[in-house]
Amino acid sequence: MAGSRLFRTFIGAAVITAALVTPAGPAVAATTGGSGGPACNTPSVPTVSSVTTHAGYTDAFTKYGNTGGGWTGGDSTFSVPLKGTTLWLFSDTFLGTVNPGGSRPNDGPIVNNTFVQQRGDRFRTVHGGTTAEPDAMLPKPADDAWYWLGAGQISGDALQVSFQRYDRFGPGQWDWKWTNNVMARYSTRDFRKLDVTPMPSGHGVSWASWLERIGGHTYVYGVEDKGAVKNMHVARVKGDDLRKRWEFWTGRGWSRDQADSVAVQPGVANEYSVTRYRNGYLLITQDTSTIFNPDVVAYFSCSPTGPFVDKTFLYQTPEGGLSGTYGNANIFTYNAHEHPDLRKSDGRGDKLLVTYNVNSFEWDDVIKDVTIYRPRFLEVTFAR
Repeated sequence: MAGSRLFRTFIGAAVITAALVTPAGPAVAATTGGSGGPACNTPSVPTVSSVTTHAGYTDAFTKYGNTGGGWTGGDSTFSVPLKGTTLWLFSDTFLGTVNPGGSRPNDGPIVNNTFVQQRGDRFRTVHGGTTAEPDAMLPKPADDAWYWLGAGQISGDALQVSFQRYDRFGPGQWDWKWTNNVMARYSTRDFRKLDVTPMPSGHGVSWASWLERIGGHTYVYGVEDKGAVKNMHVARVKGDDLRKRWEFWTGRGWSRDQADSVAVQPGVANEYSVTRYRNGYLLITQDTSTIFNPDVVAYFSCSPTGPFVDKTFLYQTPEGGLSGTYGNANIFTYNAHEHPDLRKSDGRGDKLLVTYNVNSFEWDDVIKDVTIYRPRFLEVTFAR
């Protein structure tokens, strides 16, 4: 987990509220890592033409969040295509109203995970519990424990979402730790929770960073979070059902023993993306090689298991620190990644949608200003 998250207790089946808004390098040996995906001798490293704020998504979520009809802010910001809609997946989420001056009520509800479904210019927030007493889509397993979600995908008629459990071990603000991984399945018709399945958790890897279907497998990306050092790990399952038998990348091949999983890439965030791109694979992440680094970077590889090379600067997030746009030392940014199903192309190049999250170490900041605890949307254009 990169940075602070927010949490509070509530109880609860899916509740939906709706509102209308207007959105508007170096050579790498040829390999596929056993993926059956594209192979290359050197990954194609495109030229970055531009990185700009994506006005359409920014305006749409601003308008929806300010209606006070459901979601007013959240982090994680994963997305899943679902029957002509985009289902956005959020971890800690503010619900309720927004005051006229752009602040949140001090007693406004916050739950640990939600979905927001977008169809064109219409959004609806999906949460557990009731409208009066909302709860997370995957509620707390205990009073001092909670789930933050990760990447999700569709498998058959079910939405599969990866979750990480965190537990408190003391009274301090930072006295909590990752405990284990689970996968919850939801009906794609009404988002009713179907079941919860344990995922591999025995060797310190949170398997929630990213999911990517490659060839006949779903590749599962995780992070081994050692605090100052965050390492990528890679696993896979045959097909698209995460309940099937897992295999773990050893650096030379695949093993059924999760103890054989090796660190593939340092400097990733807890949430990142690894996607097929041109003749290889594209990693987009916040650079965590230094603490609170504002840089969003890309790497390229011939294989979904790396090595990832040609580190390429994409964007410096402007919000954090005293010199940032808020002029507040408590503000920080984290967990940048791509949304490959929302890519577009035109005559000038490929346009990628990338999001990152903004937060504060001080609770009062996100109460006084709703804009702080909302995702940022970027359009990254790679030249043809």
